[in-house]
Amino acid sequence: MSTAQTETVALNDLAATRPPEEQRPVREFFAAHAPGEGAPVAVVIPAYNEEPTVAAVVSAIPDEIAGQRAEVIVVVDGSTDATAAEASRAGALVCDVRVNRGQGTVYWLGYWLARQRGADVIATIDADGQYEESELSRVLEPILAGRADVVYGSRRLGNEQTSDLMRHVGLRVFGGLVSLLIGQRITDPAAGLRAFRVEVPDSITLEQAQYQSSELLISSALHGFRVAEVGTTMKDRPVGATGTKKGPNLLYGMRFARAVLGTWRRDRKAARTRLRS
Repeated sequence: MSTAQTETVALNDLAATRPPEEQRPVREFFAAHAPGEGAPVAVVIPAYNEEPTVAAVVSAIPDEIAGQRAEVIVVVDGSTDATAAEASRAGALVCDVRVNRGQGTVYWLGYWLARQRGADVIATIDADGQYEESELSRVLEPILAGRADVVYGSRRLGNEQTSDLMRHVGLRVFGGLVSLLIGQRITDPAAGLRAFRVEVPDSITLEQAQYQSSELLISSALHGFRVAEVGTTMKDRPVGATGTKKGPNLLYGMRFARAVLGTWRRDRKAARTRLRS
């Protein structure tokens, strides 16, 4: 068997470990971007119909972050526009899943791709342009310095420029709730700008299709990972960006609360076991 044939078999075997709807996109991804050849830092971006903004976000992410070589992995979540083409044009490594499955699900796929590429640390940022790409170094630095395993960017500790009053109130309410549940002060449990060691997702349970930000934070803390926050900036969506996909504020708040409490109920046994050991 030739080297090319051997590599094709290996890629097919690797893709076969994924759900059926991911297998073809994964094969295509690794055919273009081989496993084991990635950068130490992978910036994972989930994207659903973000054609107007995704290229600007990808282009603004530097090739080196906090002194480490970085690459951008965009996982397209069943978009019906040119999100995939725009992300690729801007220099991202693109995995184009044709079926819309929810942000949490494509996040998990992005983490898996980053691990297969050989990343040591994964960072995330949204595709809609609300975060400052230059602040990725802030969330990475405590991890690279060995002071934390999971770091969330906090608009409350930094600069919150959004104009939605209900979201401001909700952030404080849910920050207080999560702080109470995990026994550590948390100000922004919904942050899309965050970073963590590559082994973290494999060590916890991630099953939220949409609200993975709070799930990852709570589960990480209850499993004994060192969680920290740093001040970052969050802006209103740029002109031309697609609107929020989270639904009305009240409905979003109810679903977010269910995700927070459900994760805590599911994982609090891990915290008790860890404290007894």
